[in-house]
Amino acid sequence: MELRQLLYFVKVAQKQHMTKAAQELHVAQSAVSRQIRLLEDELQVELFMHKGRNVQLTVAGTLFLQRAVNILSDLDKAVLELQEFADPELGEVRFGFPHSLGLHLVPQVVSKFHALHPQVKFSFEQGTYTQVLQQLLDGKTDLAFISPFPDDHPLVTGKVLLTEELFAILPIHHPLANQRSIDLTQLKDDPFILFREGHSLRTIVWDSCLKCGFTPNVSFEGEETDTIRGLVAAGMGVSLLPETALATRGALETARINVRQPNITRTIGMIRLKNRQIPRVSQYFERFILQYFHVD
Repeated sequence: MELRQLLYFVKVAQKQHMTKAAQELHVAQSAVSRQIRLLEDELQVELFMHKGRNVQLTVAGTLFLQRAVNILSDLDKAVLELQEFADPELGEVRFGFPHSLGLHLVPQVVSKFHALHPQVKFSFEQGTYTQVLQQLLDGKTDLAFISPFPDDHPLVTGKVLLTEELFAILPIHHPLANQRSIDLTQLKDDPFILFREGHSLRTIVWDSCLKCGFTPNVSFEGEETDTIRGLVAAGMGVSLLPETALATRGALETARINVRQPNITRTIGMIRLKNRQIPRVSQYFERFILQYFHVD
């Protein structure tokens, strides 16, 4: 079976006419008819029956059509992927990141890269720590930002890009809002607004509270940084957020306070799978990120 036979078969099935199919294929009608006969001989079934000057798919032809279309579509995708792999400027970066980095950090680095490589496309996946990791393992992404950095994952490799401090955010009328720094224990009686289960920031804050001898009273759980900031600003509770999540001003402002004790930080890293080659465009983006954060 030859590729051109599949191509001729699909075109005849679409046009329901040998001559019209041949015209679109820019070949002689006799060549199309011959290749269809050879294909039918090899498959040992009739794919078309004549209906006046037109042709119509048989039952066997109808069954075979979708398979042939899928084969040709997969081939087109494979050729496109190879072209993108060979030429980074034609490629697509498949990139994952947690929600907390989507407000400032990811748009910042992507816009810088895009200014240098305007033809490169991006496909983004967001999620919790577990989801970002699973998207990489499933092959949905080639690279990902993640926090905290997974130091000992057997299938993942990468680099820590930065370590950032978490700040207490309070309503502006909170009794501690004018302090330059506080101990975390000073918030033990306040309601907390945290990310939902599965978000690494929730785990960091929760564990920090436990180390200080109290369990946070969670009044609300959210998925987005802006939601948490907005509810804190509205006086619904307090929270802790990293510096990258506080880089932009919101419609409602909060007080941002350093936490003296304990020192609460998180690592942000970039990861990829071990022993899997990624497209050249993703390799370019990976190098750009490492240079951007001055990581060797």
